[in-house]
Amino acid sequence: MTLTDLLDALDAGETIPAGSPLHVVMHETSQEALRITGELNGSYHEPARVRELLAELTGAEIDESVTLFPPFTSDFGKNIDLGRRVFLNAGCRFQDQGGLHIGDDCLIGQNTVIATLNHDLAPSRRGDLHPAPVTIGNNVWIGANVTILPGITIGDDAVIAAAAVVTKDVPAKALVVGSPARVIRTVED
Repeated sequence: MTLTDLLDALDAGETIPAGSPLHVVMHETSQEALRITGELNGSYHEPARVRELLAELTGAEIDESVTLFPPFTSDFGKNIDLGRRVFLNAGCRFQDQGGLHIGDDCLIGQNTVIATLNHDLAPSRRGDLHPAPVTIGNNVWIGANVTILPGITIGDDAVIAAAAVVTKDVPAKALVVGSPARVIRTVED
């Protein structure tokens, strides 16, 4: 099994059984992500070097308009897609195996947690992983200490208030607050 096989299975939403060959590839890839984020977080780097490390982590080109303030963690890295003019503030933690797309002009607040995997509820299969992508539209502002659960889509121009726990899709131009997050109003120009 290869990383390409794993990404194909993850992107298709296939369950990754614990101990399977795909699970082994995921753990191997995670070790690489730990190495790269360890280097990223271990000392100061100029912004261009931060983007180089982020490109190494994701395996994709990172636009020169992307800004990341470490520390940053990702336990996989290879299923992150970042748009242009994205700002990732300090302390973000991404579990991206299931797929994470962040659109253009997004502001991601400190200590944001984005999860794209669920474990099986059945105790006998608890180690099995169920991927579900997170999609964040363009011009989204996510406040500090937000948690976004697997399978969520956040529409363009939405605002996620600090400390919200996003458990269901967020419409475009919605302002959501709380745990679980709920729409309180629409954001106007």
